[in-house]
Amino acid sequence: MQTQSEKSVAELDHVAQFTEGVKMLKNAYPKSAVAFLRRALECDKQNPYYQSFLGVSIARANGNLAEAVKLCEAAIQRKRGEIQFHLNLADVYATVGLRESALYTLDRALKSFGEDERLRSARSKIEKRRNPVLPFLTRGNFLNRELGKVRHRLLNRRQK
Repeated sequence: MQTQSEKSVAELDHVAQFTEGVKMLKNAYPKSAVAFLRRALECDKQNPYYQSFLGVSIARANGNLAEAVKLCEAAIQRKRGEIQFHLNLADVYATVGLRESALYTLDRALKSFGEDERLRSARSKIEKRRNPVLPFLTRGNFLNRELGKVRHRLLNRRQK
């Protein structure tokens, strides 16, 4: 049986592993992040944060979609109200090239949580933009913006 201080040390260890793993993931070292995050998850298999971030690192490191999605979805099941888990799942889909699945995940999250800046920002990064209507003008030009809005409305009407 572990004493209280041994439990505290073990808890600090997997928190440190998780922190280092997230740091590696942010610094574009997903293979290193996988090792740290796996160790953290081994210490606390029920922690949804460990599951979700491990899923992202696995997708970025080797593109293993099945395992990454399984981990991210398990995290969402454990704690539905955490926006970051939905962002992580969308990141997994986008990483392996499933842009439509990523957009669907973010749209579902937007419906659940309402307008959230992080979800909006992630969606705009994944969403493919059309070329400007008048390519010889900048995207921000008044004519391109207004004609783009008209094109968007027309295309949406045609799809319905």
